[in-house]
Amino acid sequence: MKEGSRAKTLSLLLFLSGFLVMWQVSGGALAMHISEGILPVKWSVLWFIAALPFLIPGFLSIYREIAIDRAMVAKLALAGALVFVISLLPIPVPISGTCSHPCGTPLAAMLIGPTMTSVMASVALLLQALFLAHGGLTTLGANVFSMGVVGALSGLFVYRLSRRLGAGQFLSAFLAGFLGDLFVYFATAFQLASGVPSGRGFLFDLGRICLAFLPTQLPLAILEGLFTGGILLALARSRPEILVPTKGGEKLRLLATPGKRQ
Repeated sequence: MKEGSRAKTLSLLLFLSGFLVMWQVSGGALAMHISEGILPVKWSVLWFIAALPFLIPGFLSIYREIAIDRAMVAKLALAGALVFVISLLPIPVPISGTCSHPCGTPLAAMLIGPTMTSVMASVALLLQALFLAHGGLTTLGANVFSMGVVGALSGLFVYRLSRRLGAGQFLSAFLAGFLGDLFVYFATAFQLASGVPSGRGFLFDLGRICLAFLPTQLPLAILEGLFTGGILLALARSRPEILVPTKGGEKLRLLATPGKRQ
Protein backbone atom coordinates (compact mmCIF):
# COMPACT_ATOMS: atom_id res chain seq x y z
CA MET A 1 0.00 0.00 0.00
CA LYS A 2 1.39 3.45 -0.92
CA GLU A 3 2.39 5.79 1.91
CA GLY A 4 -0.08 8.42 0.71
CA SER A 5 -2.97 5.95 0.87
CA ARG A 6 -1.90 4.79 4.32
CA ALA A 7 -1.76 8.36 5.57
CA LYS A 8 -5.22 9.13 4.18
CA THR A 9 -6.71 5.98 5.72
CA LEU A 10 -5.12 6.73 9.10
CA SER A 11 -6.27 10.35 8.98
CA LEU A 12 -9.83 9.28 8.19
CA LEU A 13 -9.90 6.77 11.07
CA LEU A 14 -8.46 9.34 13.49
CA PHE A 15 -10.98 11.97 12.37
CA LEU A 16 -13.90 9.54 12.74
CA SER A 17 -12.70 8.37 16.14
CA GLY A 18 -12.20 11.91 17.39
CA PHE A 19 -15.56 13.06 16.08
CA LEU A 20 -17.44 10.22 17.74
CA VAL A 21 -15.68 10.61 21.07
CA MET A 22 -16.20 14.39 21.12
CA TRP A 23 -19.87 13.91 20.21
CA GLN A 24 -20.30 11.52 23.12
CA VAL A 25 -18.49 13.73 25.63
CA SER A 26 -20.21 16.94 24.49
CA GLY A 27 -23.64 15.77 25.58
CA GLY A 28 -24.85 13.52 22.79
CA ALA A 29 -24.19 10.42 24.86
CA LEU A 30 -27.08 8.14 25.61
CA ALA A 31 -27.25 5.05 27.80
CA MET A 32 -25.90 2.23 25.67
CA HIS A 33 -25.71 -1.53 26.01
CA ILE A 34 -27.58 -2.87 29.07
CA SER A 35 -27.39 -0.08 31.63
CA GLU A 36 -26.02 -0.32 35.16
CA GLY A 37 -28.49 -1.84 37.61
CA ILE A 38 -30.92 -3.16 34.99
CA LEU A 39 -30.20 -6.85 35.63
CA PRO A 40 -30.61 -8.55 39.02
CA VAL A 41 -27.40 -9.69 40.72
CA LYS A 42 -27.91 -13.40 39.95
CA TRP A 43 -28.32 -12.72 36.24
CA SER A 44 -25.32 -10.37 36.19
CA VAL A 45 -23.18 -13.11 37.75
CA LEU A 46 -24.57 -15.74 35.38
CA TRP A 47 -23.59 -13.75 32.28
CA PHE A 48 -20.11 -13.11 33.66
CA ILE A 49 -19.70 -16.87 34.09
CA ALA A 50 -21.09 -17.52 30.59
CA ALA A 51 -18.52 -15.15 29.06
CA LEU A 52 -15.50 -16.67 30.82
CA PRO A 53 -15.14 -19.76 28.56
CA PHE A 54 -14.54 -17.37 25.68
CA LEU A 55 -12.48 -14.73 27.47
CA ILE A 56 -9.94 -17.14 28.96
CA PRO A 57 -9.05 -18.79 25.59
CA GLY A 58 -9.02 -15.30 24.08
CA PHE A 59 -6.38 -14.06 26.53
CA LEU A 60 -4.33 -17.22 25.93
CA SER A 61 -4.60 -16.77 22.15
CA ILE A 62 -3.46 -13.15 22.43
CA TYR A 63 -0.44 -14.15 24.52
CA ARG A 64 0.46 -16.92 22.05
CA GLU A 65 -0.02 -14.78 18.95
CA ILE A 66 2.07 -11.89 20.28
CA ALA A 67 4.84 -14.31 21.25
CA ILE A 68 4.88 -15.64 17.67
CA ASP A 69 4.56 -12.32 15.85
CA ARG A 70 4.84 -8.87 17.43
CA ALA A 71 2.95 -7.43 14.46
CA MET A 72 -0.15 -9.00 16.01
CA VAL A 73 -0.20 -6.09 18.47
CA ALA A 74 -1.12 -3.69 15.67
CA LYS A 75 -3.79 -6.06 14.39
CA LEU A 76 -5.33 -6.38 17.86
CA ALA A 77 -5.25 -2.61 18.26
CA LEU A 78 -7.03 -2.17 14.92
CA ALA A 79 -9.74 -4.68 15.88
CA GLY A 80 -10.19 -3.14 19.32
CA ALA A 81 -10.40 0.39 17.90
CA LEU A 82 -12.99 -0.72 15.34
CA VAL A 83 -15.20 -2.25 18.04
CA PHE A 84 -14.82 0.78 20.32
CA VAL A 85 -15.56 3.38 17.64
CA ILE A 86 -18.28 1.52 15.73
CA SER A 87 -20.26 0.83 18.90
CA LEU A 88 -20.31 4.55 19.82
CA LEU A 89 -23.42 5.30 17.76
CA PRO A 90 -26.40 4.97 20.11
CA ILE A 91 -30.08 5.24 19.21
CA PRO A 92 -32.36 4.90 22.28
CA VAL A 93 -34.96 2.13 22.55
CA PRO A 94 -37.49 3.55 25.06
CA ILE A 95 -38.99 0.44 26.69
CA SER A 96 -35.91 -1.78 26.88
CA GLY A 97 -33.42 0.04 29.12
CA THR A 98 -30.76 0.05 26.41
CA CYS A 99 -29.96 1.44 22.94
CA SER A 100 -29.54 0.25 19.40
CA HIS A 101 -26.05 0.67 17.98
CA PRO A 102 -23.70 -1.06 15.52
CA CYS A 103 -21.38 -3.65 17.05
CA GLY A 104 -18.20 -4.10 15.03
CA THR A 105 -17.55 -7.54 16.49
CA PRO A 106 -18.49 -9.52 13.34
CA LEU A 107 -15.81 -7.58 11.45
CA ALA A 108 -13.30 -7.95 14.28
CA ALA A 109 -13.89 -11.71 14.36
CA MET A 110 -12.95 -11.90 10.70
CA LEU A 111 -9.69 -10.10 11.48
CA ILE A 112 -8.52 -11.81 14.68
CA GLY A 113 -10.92 -14.68 15.38
CA PRO A 114 -13.85 -14.95 17.82
CA THR A 115 -12.16 -15.54 21.19
CA MET A 116 -9.71 -12.67 20.83
CA THR A 117 -12.60 -10.50 19.64
CA SER A 118 -14.42 -11.26 22.89
CA VAL A 119 -11.40 -9.89 24.78
CA MET A 120 -11.22 -6.76 22.61
CA ALA A 121 -14.97 -6.24 23.09
CA SER A 122 -14.60 -6.58 26.86
CA VAL A 123 -11.88 -3.91 26.86
CA ALA A 124 -13.99 -1.58 24.70
CA LEU A 125 -17.07 -2.12 26.86
CA LEU A 126 -15.09 -1.59 30.08
CA LEU A 127 -13.69 1.71 28.80
CA GLN A 128 -17.13 2.84 27.67
CA ALA A 129 -18.60 1.96 31.08
CA LEU A 130 -15.83 3.74 33.01
CA PHE A 131 -15.39 6.89 30.93
CA LEU A 132 -18.60 7.36 28.91
CA ALA A 133 -21.23 5.86 31.26
CA HIS A 134 -22.32 3.39 28.57
CA GLY A 135 -23.42 0.05 29.91
CA GLY A 136 -22.12 -0.67 33.38
CA LEU A 137 -19.78 -2.74 35.50
CA THR A 138 -22.45 -5.03 36.92
CA THR A 139 -23.85 -5.66 33.43
CA LEU A 140 -20.43 -5.98 31.79
CA GLY A 141 -20.66 -9.77 31.58
CA ALA A 142 -24.03 -9.63 29.83
CA ASN A 143 -22.84 -6.98 27.38
CA VAL A 144 -19.62 -8.87 26.64
CA PHE A 145 -21.57 -12.07 26.03
CA SER A 146 -24.09 -10.50 23.64
CA MET A 147 -21.75 -8.20 21.71
CA GLY A 148 -18.36 -9.88 22.13
CA VAL A 149 -19.33 -13.56 22.05
CA VAL A 150 -22.61 -13.84 20.13
CA GLY A 151 -21.67 -11.08 17.68
CA ALA A 152 -18.26 -12.57 16.94
CA LEU A 153 -19.35 -16.20 16.64
CA SER A 154 -22.48 -15.54 14.59
CA GLY A 155 -20.74 -13.11 12.24
CA LEU A 156 -17.82 -15.45 11.62
CA PHE A 157 -20.14 -18.44 11.14
CA VAL A 158 -22.26 -16.55 8.59
CA TYR A 159 -19.14 -15.40 6.71
CA ARG A 160 -17.63 -18.88 6.51
CA LEU A 161 -20.93 -20.48 5.53
CA SER A 162 -21.57 -17.87 2.83
CA ARG A 163 -18.08 -18.35 1.38
CA ARG A 164 -18.48 -22.11 1.44
CA LEU A 165 -21.75 -21.77 -0.45
CA GLY A 166 -19.96 -19.75 -3.14
CA ALA A 167 -20.89 -16.17 -2.21
CA GLY A 168 -18.40 -13.43 -3.01
CA GLN A 169 -16.29 -11.75 -0.37
CA PHE A 170 -18.33 -8.53 -0.16
CA LEU A 171 -21.69 -10.35 0.02
CA SER A 172 -20.36 -12.79 2.61
CA ALA A 173 -19.01 -9.97 4.75
CA PHE A 174 -22.23 -7.97 4.33
CA LEU A 175 -24.30 -10.92 5.55
CA ALA A 176 -21.89 -11.45 8.44
CA GLY A 177 -22.20 -7.84 9.56
CA PHE A 178 -25.96 -7.69 8.99
CA LEU A 179 -26.94 -10.98 10.64
CA GLY A 180 -24.26 -10.73 13.32
CA ASP A 181 -25.70 -7.38 14.37
CA LEU A 182 -29.22 -8.82 14.56
CA PHE A 183 -28.01 -11.83 16.56
CA VAL A 184 -26.43 -9.46 19.09
CA TYR A 185 -29.75 -7.76 19.64
CA PHE A 186 -31.68 -10.99 19.85
CA ALA A 187 -29.21 -12.04 22.57
CA THR A 188 -29.71 -8.70 24.34
CA ALA A 189 -33.49 -9.11 24.12
CA PHE A 190 -33.13 -12.63 25.56
CA GLN A 191 -31.04 -11.28 28.45
CA LEU A 192 -33.55 -8.54 29.24
CA ALA A 193 -36.60 -10.77 28.89
CA SER A 194 -35.13 -13.43 31.18
CA GLY A 195 -33.56 -11.05 33.70
CA VAL A 196 -36.27 -8.39 33.92
CA PRO A 197 -39.60 -10.22 33.52
CA SER A 198 -42.81 -8.23 33.30
CA GLY A 199 -44.94 -11.05 34.67
CA ARG A 200 -46.66 -11.63 31.32
CA GLY A 201 -44.46 -14.54 30.26
CA PHE A 202 -40.97 -14.91 28.79
CA LEU A 203 -42.09 -15.20 25.16
CA PHE A 204 -44.25 -12.10 25.49
CA ASP A 205 -41.33 -10.12 26.93
CA LEU A 206 -38.91 -11.45 24.31
CA GLY A 207 -41.26 -10.53 21.47
CA ARG A 208 -42.00 -7.10 22.93
CA ILE A 209 -38.30 -6.23 23.26
CA CYS A 210 -37.43 -7.59 19.81
CA LEU A 211 -40.20 -5.47 18.29
CA ALA A 212 -38.95 -2.44 20.21
CA PHE A 213 -35.48 -2.94 18.74
CA LEU A 214 -36.66 -3.59 15.19
CA PRO A 215 -37.32 -0.02 13.88
CA THR A 216 -33.85 1.19 14.91
CA GLN A 217 -31.80 -1.99 14.68
CA LEU A 218 -32.84 -3.16 11.22
CA PRO A 219 -31.48 -0.09 9.37
CA LEU A 220 -28.39 -0.12 11.62
CA ALA A 221 -27.82 -3.79 10.77
CA ILE A 222 -27.99 -2.98 7.06
CA LEU A 223 -25.48 -0.16 7.54
CA GLU A 224 -23.20 -2.43 9.55
CA GLY A 225 -23.40 -5.03 6.80
CA LEU A 226 -22.40 -2.47 4.16
CA PHE A 227 -19.62 -1.15 6.36
CA THR A 228 -18.31 -4.64 7.13
CA GLY A 229 -18.34 -5.64 3.48
CA GLY A 230 -16.69 -2.40 2.36
CA ILE A 231 -13.93 -2.47 4.98
CA LEU A 232 -13.13 -6.14 4.39
CA LEU A 233 -12.96 -5.64 0.64
CA ALA A 234 -10.76 -2.56 1.05
CA LEU A 235 -8.40 -4.43 3.38
CA ALA A 236 -8.26 -7.40 1.01
CA ARG A 237 -7.13 -5.09 -1.80
CA SER A 238 -4.80 -2.77 0.09
CA ARG A 239 -3.51 -4.73 3.10
CA PRO A 240 -4.17 -8.44 2.48
CA GLU A 241 -1.62 -9.44 5.10
CA ILE A 242 -3.94 -8.06 7.80
CA LEU A 243 -6.53 -10.69 6.88
CA VAL A 244 -4.19 -13.66 7.22
CA PRO A 245 -3.64 -14.77 10.85
CA THR A 246 -0.19 -15.73 12.08
CA LYS A 247 0.71 -19.34 12.72
CA GLY A 248 -0.50 -20.92 15.92
CA GLY A 249 -3.70 -18.87 16.23
CA GLU A 250 -7.24 -19.28 15.07
CA LYS A 251 -7.06 -20.19 11.38
CA LEU A 252 -9.21 -17.88 9.31
CA ARG A 253 -8.59 -18.00 5.56
CA LEU A 254 -10.53 -14.96 4.43
CA LEU A 255 -8.87 -14.69 1.05
CA ALA A 256 -9.20 -18.35 0.08
CA THR A 257 -11.42 -19.19 -2.86
CA PRO A 258 -14.27 -21.47 -1.73
CA GLY A 259 -13.29 -25.09 -2.22
CA LYS A 260 -9.58 -24.32 -2.61
CA ARG A 261 -6.76 -24.19 -0.15
CA GLN A 262 -4.90 -20.96 0.30
